[in-house]
Formats: sequence, C-alpha cells, structure tokens
Amino acid sequence: MAKKKPKSARQQKPSRRSSVGRPAQSRPAARAKASSRKTAKPERPPAPARTGTAAALTAEELREFEQMLLEKRAQLLGDSATLRSELLSGSRQDASGDLSSMPIHMADLGTDNYEREFTLGLIENNRALLREIDEALERIRKGTYGICVATGKPIGKARLRATPWTKYCYEYMLARETGKQI
Repeated sequence: MAKKKPKSARQQKPSRRSSVGRPAQSRPAARAKASSRKTAKPERPPAPARTGTAAALTAEELREFEQMLLEKRAQLLGDSATLRSELLSGSRQDASGDLSSMPIHMADLGTDNYEREFTLGLIENNRALLREIDEALERIRKGTYGICVATGKPIGKARLRATPWTKYCYEYMLARETGKQI
C-alpha cells in the first residue's frame, strides 16, 4: 500500500463556508470574481432616505388641502361678518339688555370698551389668517404648496393637516423660535 502524501496548504480545496480557512491567494481571486459580477448587473439607484417629511403631494392630497383651506376661509368670513355686525349694530343698552336710560356707570363703560377692543382684535386675527389662507391657495395654484418658503424643504403632511395654511417646515419654525440659524 502506498502512503498518501499530505497536501500542502496551497493545494487544499478552499472551504465554501468561510474565508477564514482559505489560503491567501484565493481571496483576491474571489474578490475579482465578485466585482465582475457586480459590474455585469445594472445597479439600481439607492432608495431615497425617509426623513419623516412629506415628499411630493399627490393631486388628491392637494385637492384635500385646498378643500380644507376653502372651508376654513368660509368659516372665518362668516365669523368676521357676525362679529362686525354685532359690534356695529347695537348700542350699549341693546347689547346689555339695560332698559333704563339712567347715566352709565364708569365701570360699565370700561367693560364695554374692553369688549369692543377684544372683538376688534378677533376680527383683525381673522383677517390675518384669511391672508395666510389666500397665500396658501395661491401656492396650490402655482404648484409650490407643501414646500417651505424659507428652506425649500418639503413640509410634513402631518403639519399640513394640522395647519394647512402653513408656509414653513417644522425644522425651520423650531430653529426660528429657538433663535438658531438653518
């Protein structure tokens, strides 16, 4: 019987399981073979990273936001008209239900003035919000709705659902409130 000679390390078959037991010369060959396989297949572009912000809004979402803005606009117009008519229509006697024509106490005059100033403040706030809603509707028409005016980044859909007239992304508003630069 002939004795078998032991194979040297270079003559042994490399293991399929791991490269730990493989000889040093077979590793570069395997890498070259693997890299040639990679170049043979067309590479896919990397998937966009999800950051939690909105990507482009669909036409259906734009219609939904436009409808929300129009409903809020109609509500504010109705509220403003009601406040204006109540403010301008009646006298102090009509508003308070006072039937006497006795002179008015100074405290009553102060209360009436406060209520008038408060009502005028509400009307002015409604006007400012109406301007913002009109600007948002214009951004929908121009195709720039949902994009931060300051940074150019997309505004999150959750933020748009909460305040559809917003023109700034959350990150910009947070930085603006804390005094940081973006």
